[in-house]
Amino acid sequence: MTAARPERTWFGQPRGLTILFLTNMWEQFSYYGMRALLVYYMTKELLLDQQWSSIVYGTYTACAYFTPILGGVIADRLLGRRLAIVIGGSIMAAGHFMMAFEPLLYAALATIALGNGLFLPSLPSQIDSLYTADDPRRGWAYNVYYVGVNLGGFLAPIICGTLGETLGWHWGFGAAGIGMALGLCIYVWGQRYLPPEPPRRRDPAAPRGAFDWRMVAALVAVAGAVTVFRGAYEQVGNTVALWTDSGVDRRAGGWTIPMTWFQSLNPLFVMLFTPPLLAWWARRAERGIVQSSARRMATGALIVAGSFALLAFASATAGGAAAWPWLALFFAVLTLGELFILPVGLGLFARLAPEGYGATTVAAWFLAIFTGSLAAGFVGTLWSSTTPTAYFLMLAGVAATAAVLLRAIDGFVTSVEMRGANKAVDTSPIGTIVSDQKI
Repeated sequence: MTAARPERTWFGQPRGLTILFLTNMWEQFSYYGMRALLVYYMTKELLLDQQWSSIVYGTYTACAYFTPILGGVIADRLLGRRLAIVIGGSIMAAGHFMMAFEPLLYAALATIALGNGLFLPSLPSQIDSLYTADDPRRGWAYNVYYVGVNLGGFLAPIICGTLGETLGWHWGFGAAGIGMALGLCIYVWGQRYLPPEPPRRRDPAAPRGAFDWRMVAALVAVAGAVTVFRGAYEQVGNTVALWTDSGVDRRAGGWTIPMTWFQSLNPLFVMLFTPPLLAWWARRAERGIVQSSARRMATGALIVAGSFALLAFASATAGGAAAWPWLALFFAVLTLGELFILPVGLGLFARLAPEGYGATTVAAWFLAIFTGSLAAGFVGTLWSSTTPTAYFLMLAGVAATAAVLLRAIDGFVTSVEMRGANKAVDTSPIGTIVSDQKI
C-alpha cells in the first residue's frame, strides 16, 4: 500500500491561497491606486467642478459594488469562476489603461466597474474549496487573504500616487493598469494550484430554507443604517482628500508629504489594528462578554463620528492649515471604527442568510454599499458651499445618526439573530472581520 503523498504547501498553506492572495493584492493595488488619484485628476487636470467631481466619484464607487450583484450570477450560472476572473480582470486592466486618455474618463470608469462585477465575487469564493471541512487552517485562510487586500491598498497610493503627483496623472493610472495586468498573469499562471470548478447547473427542485420576513426586515433596517453611515465614511477618498490638499500642512522636516500618501494610512491601520482587536474580542467572549452585532456596529459608527469631529476641531483651531499629524490621527480613529461596523455587518448578512439564499443575501450587503456610495456623492457636493469645520461637523452628525439608528434596532436584530440554533449571536469575529473587500 502506497502512503498518501504529502501536500505541497507554500508558507504552510495550500499553494492556491498564495495565488489568490497575490492576484487580489494586485487587483486592490490597481483599484486603490486609481481611486487615490481620481478626485485630484478631475479637479486639477480636467478642471471639473467640485460638485460634479463628487457625483462622478460617488457614482463610480457605487457601481463598483452594484455590478458584482449581477456578476456573481453570471459567474455561477454561465461562465464559471475562473473564466469570470480572466474576463473581468482583462476588462478592468483595459479600463485602467483607458484612464490615461482624458476624453475616455467616463468610459474608463464604466469599464472598470463592469470588469469588477465579474472579478470581485469570483476570487474569494475559491478559498473554501482549497481545504477539507475539518482542516484547522481553514479559519485563518481569510486572515491571510485579507492581508493581500490591505497590502495592495497600502502600496497603491504610495506608488501610483507618487507617480501621478510627480510625473503626471497618466503615469499613476498606467501603474494601476500594470498592477491589474500583473495580478491577472499570476492568476492564469497559477490555475493549476486552484480548486476545480464547481458544477454550474442547479437542481431547481433542491430544497431551500424557509423565508423569514423578520429576517428580511432586520437586514433592511441594518442596510438603511449602513447607507447613512457610508454617506460620511466614503468621503475619505473624496472631500477628505480635497482637504488634504488645501487645508493640511504636509511639511515634515523640510520635506512635503505627497497628499496621496495619506490614503495608505487606512489599510495600514487595518493591518495593525486587526490582530489586537480580534484578541480583545476573543478574551471578552471567553468571559461571556459579547456585544450583539447591531450594538457593535453602533459603537463603530460612533467612533467614526468622533474621527470627523476630530477633523472639525483641527480645522477650527488651526488658524490656517492644520498640521498633518491631525490627519494621521483621524485615519487611526476612523479605521478603528470601521473595524467595528463594516466587516461585522457583512458577517451579519452572511450569518442570517436562509439556506439556498446565501449569495442573494450577501449581494444585498453590496446593494447597501451601493446606495451608501451614491448618497456619499451627493453629500460631497456640499463641500464647496460651506467651511471645512462645518462640513466635518455635519459628517460627524451623519455617522452619529447611523449609530443612533443601529442602537434603536439592536433589540429587534438581536432577537432575529437568536432564533434557531444556527443563528446565534456571533462570538467569533475572526471569520467576519477579514472577509469584506473595498470596504
